[in-house]
Amino acid sequence: MKTAKQGKTILSIVLGIISIIYVIPMVVVVLNSFKLNTYVKTDTFAFPTGEMWAGVSNFTKGMTFGNYPFASSAWYSVLITVASTFLILLFTSMAAWYIARVDSKICRIIYYLCVFSMVVPFQMVMFTLAKTADTLKLNTPWTIPVVYLGFGAGLAIFMFVGFVKSIPLEIEEAAAIDGAGPVKTYFQVVLPMMKPTMISVGILEIMWVWNDYLLPYLVLDRTKYMTIPIHIQFLKGSYGTVDLGATMALILLSIIPVIVFYLLCQKHIIKGVAAGAVKG
Repeated sequence: MKTAKQGKTILSIVLGIISIIYVIPMVVVVLNSFKLNTYVKTDTFAFPTGEMWAGVSNFTKGMTFGNYPFASSAWYSVLITVASTFLILLFTSMAAWYIARVDSKICRIIYYLCVFSMVVPFQMVMFTLAKTADTLKLNTPWTIPVVYLGFGAGLAIFMFVGFVKSIPLEIEEAAAIDGAGPVKTYFQVVLPMMKPTMISVGILEIMWVWNDYLLPYLVLDRTKYMTIPIHIQFLKGSYGTVDLGATMALILLSIIPVIVFYLLCQKHIIKGVAAGAVKG
């Protein structure tokens, strides 16, 4: 008994140290977002006091730098994130319900292809994807969610299929006896029961799309559209110099919504993953 207690204590200490290591980069971003650019390079880990203090000038400079307004970048990030997450949740939950209930050879092949897509590195397909997106005119903030739907389907279908298999089939059979068709059964019976996994998948997809840099950078026309990660990357002056203070300030602005959103919804992630893992 004593040995087990000591083991838990040691494990807590180890996990605590790992947590601190993960938090350090975020602390560095916060500290340097309030420093003058010179001191970001020379006193990276120092507190922004005295002559180091830049106040909100870094935030103002980052949001007004260049000819592209930061407000437009924020709007496109919100648009792409919301639209992509909506498409992923709607279509993958429908597909997962069909795959789980029909359980034919074709459905199993589709399911395994979706699972396999989770392990395919993006770098393997990014150049072909960029060319295809240009050809199909998917290179705008209003059409790029279709591309995100393809990349986000693997994880979403994997989690939804596991959850649907845990739903008693008798519930859907009772709905069919009452005269409900497939569409009505899905929206009025299955979808409400999917809420835990729906929230969990939605949170994961929102964090992924909001922070994604490479896909919008390759697909979007950067002379017209920028997301926040792309906007931050373009904070360069003459001869490639970068204002690190302004960069840190914009990074802080970009991660605050995701952190707050995650802290408010983290319990739903655990519930959704546990619900989807009942049957695989």
